[in-house]
Amino acid sequence: MANWGFLGAGSIARSSLAPAVLATSGAVLHAVAASDRDRARALGPRRIHATYEALLQDPDVDVVYIALHNSAHFPWVTAALRAGKHVLCEKPLGLSAAEVDEMARTARAAGRLLVEAAWNRWHPRTRAMEALFEAGELGTVSAVSARFDGLAPAPGNYRLDPALGGGALYDVGYYAVSAALAAFDWSTPQVRWAEQTRWHPDSADSASTFVLDFPGRGSAAIHCSLNGASAEEFAATGSTGSLRLSSPAFCAAAAPAHLTASADTRTYPAVDPYQLMVEALDEAVAGHPRFLVPLDQTRLIAATLDLVRSNCAALEPS
Repeated sequence: MANWGFLGAGSIARSSLAPAVLATSGAVLHAVAASDRDRARALGPRRIHATYEALLQDPDVDVVYIALHNSAHFPWVTAALRAGKHVLCEKPLGLSAAEVDEMARTARAAGRLLVEAAWNRWHPRTRAMEALFEAGELGTVSAVSARFDGLAPAPGNYRLDPALGGGALYDVGYYAVSAALAAFDWSTPQVRWAEQTRWHPDSADSASTFVLDFPGRGSAAIHCSLNGASAEEFAATGSTGSLRLSSPAFCAAAAPAHLTASADTRTYPAVDPYQLMVEALDEAVAGHPRFLVPLDQTRLIAATLDLVRSNCAALEPS
């Protein structure tokens, strides 16, 4: 039985992670630290801490979940690991591969688990898709197309601010890149072409469009945006078959989801991947490991986002 402590009580903690912990047998929502005590109290913890530092010093906290804006991940993940806590941190774990490398070193030195909370990776459809790729069921994958158009951030939201790790690439592009890398066996890509648009000259990217090349294999064409649309698409073509995910391709949870591999369509019932993620980490802490997102995959995603950002031609808003 693991005692969980939350750094932050924002929307994702309120809507998804707190309910998942409360619904998981053996997991306890022990403590929450947040600037707004009322929001912290609303999550239903046993204890409320006035500061993040106080929660990290709580000897009864086993696992720290970090639900802060993206640029706060690195310092607080590092602090939590050094305090002897296991860590589950919202994606992206780091804003660069270098940050992920440093956090991984800190986790190894502390002997603690460090897991990126890429919740959709625990969805049964995602697990099935990745298993199909790993088994070579499509033959050699040569082409991937992925698209994630998300809702526009509200005024003042951190996603608008590049200093806070905002932007479409980090937020929704992450999902598309992860799926594309899985299709190409988690090999390292090159960036053929990339461009970004912005809400205004000083904002983060409102949209990113790019092509990843996998030498000797094929390519992935990816588009992501936070411009108000709602579309999620993913398809892969291989030498002996094809695969397509029904929409929403990445964030299915509250409704049945479908995967079509060549002529075979499989249906997956509505499920809570957040609870599956919490259950997996809770069991791993107890010494009974199940699937956890591997840190080498987290690192490759971060390195790929680094490449895209470094190759982007930024376009001024029209």
